[in-house]
Amino acid sequence: MLPISEQITFLYTQDLARTASFYEQVLGLSLALDQGSCRIYHVVAHKAYLGVCERPDARPHEGVIFTFVTDDVDGWHARLVAAGVTPENAPKVNPTYGIYHFFVRDPNGYLLEFQRFLDPNWDNTPR
Repeated sequence: MLPISEQITFLYTQDLARTASFYEQVLGLSLALDQGSCRIYHVVAHKAYLGVCERPDARPHEGVIFTFVTDDVDGWHARLVAAGVTPENAPKVNPTYGIYHFFVRDPNGYLLEFQRFLDPNWDNTPR
């Protein structure tokens, strides 16, 4: 069996232009492919992608969290605040999961998390 080589998560929106502006201008993601009603962004060096697709009946789904893993949680928090985005909380340690993180919502209400793992055993896969 061949290994899975890439990953895409798709989120739906009723306003692609506004949502694209958020992911491109505020988060700074680069466009991998424009399919007209869907835009797919690079998240991690051509291995993980985020797709945003326009659908007239789109509603954010409760229970969905899209997490960006980064060593610079505080830097992302400052960047988003400077861009006029109001985070749900300040960065904090979550001892239950051994992470340092904060949440923000995109223009469609999807919950985005920016987190750093504090556990030294997180993903010891050789890169």
